[in-house]
Amino acid sequence: MFQKESFYDLLYVEDEGEVRRNYVEYLERFFQNVYEAADVNEALKIYKSKKPAILIIDINLPGKSGIDFLREIRKSDHATKAIMLTANSDVETLLNATNLKLTKYLVKPVSRSDLREAIALAEEELLNYTVVSKKVIKMKDSFYWDTETQQLFCKDEEIALRKKEIELLTLFFSNPHRIFSVENIVHELWYYSEKEKGNALKTLIKALRRKLPKDTIKNIFGVGYRIEI
Repeated sequence: MFQKESFYDLLYVEDEGEVRRNYVEYLERFFQNVYEAADVNEALKIYKSKKPAILIIDINLPGKSGIDFLREIRKSDHATKAIMLTANSDVETLLNATNLKLTKYLVKPVSRSDLREAIALAEEELLNYTVVSKKVIKMKDSFYWDTETQQLFCKDEEIALRKKEIELLTLFFSNPHRIFSVENIVHELWYYSEKEKGNALKTLIKALRRKLPKDTIKNIFGVGYRIEI
């Protein structure tokens, strides 16, 4: 079961207003940021601007369906976790859909206990498995990281980076969504103790944040840092 104040952001897509509000209110007990959308267009806008780590999607939406929404996401993103809410009559259609990479599908009406279990599974996958693009990792504001050349770009213009900045971004992008402890980062970059290089890391983080979109490097108080894409 997931715990209060999860480090991950979540997007809930459901066109029935009362149902959506009830679940969003419930999920806000456990997540720092819970976003909501009533249709695919609204959901895509939120996804692109907020980059939530977990999606909960009703298959039946006005206009384009939940499957259409997730297929659009999967064109470039195979890391974000998705839970699909479906009626019994939709199950065959859902199972025949390819490239969706669902964490789980739940048949409506969905109990809170079933939803908790599905979200806990999504969080476990985020912590333990890495699924990223072989070539490019996209970020907010038209920034992207080339995993092969270890270069940072904004609108196809390279952002100049120092050696340690490259090493830190390479570490972060080796496992997006993972929280890296200060001790782990210092060991990977300097091979010294946290006490000896803790201030150097703070300086490095501060310099790198100036070259990235706002809130890309997130400080998890008392734990460490993680990258938000």
